[in-house]
Amino acid sequence: MNRPSIAFIGGGNMARSIIGGLIAGGHPAARIAVADPSAEQRERLEREHGVATGEDGAAAAASADVVVLAVKPQIMATVARGLAAAVAPHQPLVVSVAAGIREEALARWLDYGGPIVRCMPNTPALIQCGMSALHANDAVTREQRTIAETLLTATGEVVWVEDEADLDIVTAISGSGPAYYFAFMEAMEQAALARGLPNETARRLVLGTALGAARMARESGDDPGTLRANVTSKGGTTAAALAAFEAGGLTALVDSAVDAARQRSIELGDELGDA
Repeated sequence: MNRPSIAFIGGGNMARSIIGGLIAGGHPAARIAVADPSAEQRERLEREHGVATGEDGAAAAASADVVVLAVKPQIMATVARGLAAAVAPHQPLVVSVAAGIREEALARWLDYGGPIVRCMPNTPALIQCGMSALHANDAVTREQRTIAETLLTATGEVVWVEDEADLDIVTAISGSGPAYYFAFMEAMEQAALARGLPNETARRLVLGTALGAARMARESGDDPGTLRANVTSKGGTTAAALAAFEAGGLTALVDSAVDAARQRSIELGDELGDA
């Protein structure tokens, strides 16, 4: 199954991102179909990627090797129930990119004992710089794990977790994480503006610094603590700023924020799974 046929149920931003990455990587557009109720979404997908589109999710899923569920979590129960009869006969690999929807709920709504992979992507996937975590149920074969990984590496990097419950902490770290960095960049920019820097200068300094720090952390091989120590001279400006962070309880605050996101992920899983 080198080039599996893939049906996307939902044609929004995440689906478009995956499709764009797949086609850029050589996956034939003719092996991809998308079902979406929006004529505007379908026309955009046809125009940008040359894939077949339609309104009927069950028709798209009926002959696909892989069915990617890319709809909002709030409507997943209704969508999945509508696909049950289509996926039962040929047991495709089902990949869900919907946050908070657990595999047990998907299997129940689909009336399905086949292979399911649950994925937690993040928004940088939209520029092929995402970070996704995947979990496979026991029915997923090694070949299907490779297929799922190929799907998501079209949008960036992929890690696997062996315990589905770990996706709640993944959600709190990488799923919600881009917003934390954006908030920190926003605060730095506001501090620069408050001290007289022009808007464009402040923005360029903040974004360039964030990008450079991330690249250093990735490419140096050193852990963040070592990198921090390497740029912190005793009695210098960096040490003064870090002391202010410590006095404000930065580490404890981050821990509290991550735990709040994790707990909310657990709550959402409970709420959405009851549908």
